Amino acid sequence: MDIKQIDDCFSTTGQIRPEQVEALAAEGYRLIVCNRPDGEDAGQPAFAEIAEAASKAGISAVHIPMTGAPTGAQVDALRNAMAGVDGKILGYCRSGARSQKIHAALND
Repeated sequence: MDIKQIDDCFSTTGQIRPEQVEALAAEGYRLIVCNRPDGEDAGQPAFAEIAEAASKAGISAVHIPMTGAPTGAQVDALRNAMAGVDGKILGYCRSGARSQKIHAALND
């Protein structure tokens, strides 16, 4: 994984796999935010697979799929998901770009 730190608590990366989630938990991540719609590419793990791995690792996961610029509702969903998280947060999509955009929109 090529993880890019955006600020003290939020980082982004491209697609993750269920078998990587335990290592993310060990690195201090407490919330995974998926900004990728299910079925976008062949072979892409479904969000449910990531969420199951996160649950087993003792961390939270939320699905806020985006296909373009973030909407107000998506930004609000991210803000609500991040509220009260004690630890690092990882947003992911195909390349990490959508996750960076929705995080940037928190401050708009």
